[in-house]
Amino acid sequence: MTDYLISPQLRRDRARGVLVGAACGDALGVPYEFGPALGPNTLPEMIGGGLGPYQPGEYSDDTQMHVVIARVAASGADLRTDEALRSVAEGFLDWAAGGATDIGAQTRAVLSAARGAADPLAAMREAARQTHESTGRSAGNGSLMRTGVLALAYLNDRAALAEAARAVSGLTHYDPVAGEACVLWCEAIRVAVLDGTLDGPQSGLDLLDEAAAQRWKAWLDEAATQPPAAFAPNGYVVRALQAAWSAILGIPIPEDNPGRHFGRALYAAVRAGDDTDTVAAIGGALLGGRWGVSSIYPVWRDAVHGWPGLREPDLVALCDAIVDQRGGFPAEG
Repeated sequence: MTDYLISPQLRRDRARGVLVGAACGDALGVPYEFGPALGPNTLPEMIGGGLGPYQPGEYSDDTQMHVVIARVAASGADLRTDEALRSVAEGFLDWAAGGATDIGAQTRAVLSAARGAADPLAAMREAARQTHESTGRSAGNGSLMRTGVLALAYLNDRAALAEAARAVSGLTHYDPVAGEACVLWCEAIRVAVLDGTLDGPQSGLDLLDEAAAQRWKAWLDEAATQPPAAFAPNGYVVRALQAAWSAILGIPIPEDNPGRHFGRALYAAVRAGDDTDTVAAIGGALLGGRWGVSSIYPVWRDAVHGWPGLREPDLVALCDAIVDQRGGFPAEG
């Protein structure tokens, strides 16, 4: 193991990149949401607009919900417990009532059903179950987009991370496929932060049961052979993850400046079209965890902002607090 891999300073930089990377991907994709695939020479910009309409550099519901989870994790709470999950549920409801600039259809249905309940956690879980049973579909990408920061809360315990990822996903997305996607992506981020590698979601296949692992292996293999636009429409969590992973894999890592991979892969994610802010937010969390906040273009870091009045230093502070309150980095050696 090299000094690069075990340096606490570099690990800290990578941890900070998770939430800032997700927010930058989100804000970069906002102007192009639900649009067609972009040409290979198009450089997406943080020009705002979109469904909000948003200001230039403003992130959307993807990062807004991420922030709710990050705040609970930054308190030191264990996201596997009902107490912490209740705080997340209450945070989602408060956000929906007073801060949301946009809410996905499935999440909106669940939060609306849970509004005003005496026990918001129980109500949200029940609403998620009923939504799934009434529609037969609850594996949208709305939980995958918000759970990457959980990796920072369980850097030293991959099994606990998998449990937390499923629990937080299940608040609004009852389908186990959505939870499986969150497990795989969170584990990929955890490995990226600790080891400085892009082993990707394959590193978490052993955290799934055998049948699920086989399905996901096939889906990941497909992502490795197709361009990101091949997975549009990408509102389904599998196709959203495939699009993000395809964008990351499809861009060569520059030998002279590897961190440039962050921005170039995010461009590829947005060019895929359709749910551009979500795919780029998903990809940004992993890319930021691999390359660190220092790899993100300064103009993006300066511009990114959003509910509840946060900017890049605030997102960095949340990442630091999660790592410090939840056990820190493993001992070197």
